[in-house]
Amino acid sequence: MKPIARTLLSLAAAAFAGLAPIAPVAAASPIIEQAKADCVIGEQADGYLGVVAGAAASDELRREVRAINQQRRAAYERLAERNGVTVEVTAKLAARQLIDRAPSGHCVRDDSGAWIRK
Repeated sequence: MKPIARTLLSLAAAAFAGLAPIAPVAAASPIIEQAKADCVIGEQADGYLGVVAGAAASDELRREVRAINQQRRAAYERLAERNGVTVEVTAKLAARQLIDRAPSGHCVRDDSGAWIRK
């Protein structure tokens, strides 16, 4: 295996391991879970939650999304520092895990910026 591939696999494993504290934050909020199920918000390719284009998101929901994204950013910063990579690389690796774990019917935003329903 090439060194770059090994590095990416190691980072992916680290990102996955580091997501454990993030997932319960999102799952703890019924407003977030309902908004995901209704495709009002979704996981994005940058590792953060976003409001689906054209969706009506309440101020309360937007506050929840901002809070979760701030917590994710802090977790990504810790992982990035520990692994000697940028926050953006860590966030993108985490995004792959979050998007892959999103249930069928939820919306996710791909690298091109398009929202799609899984």
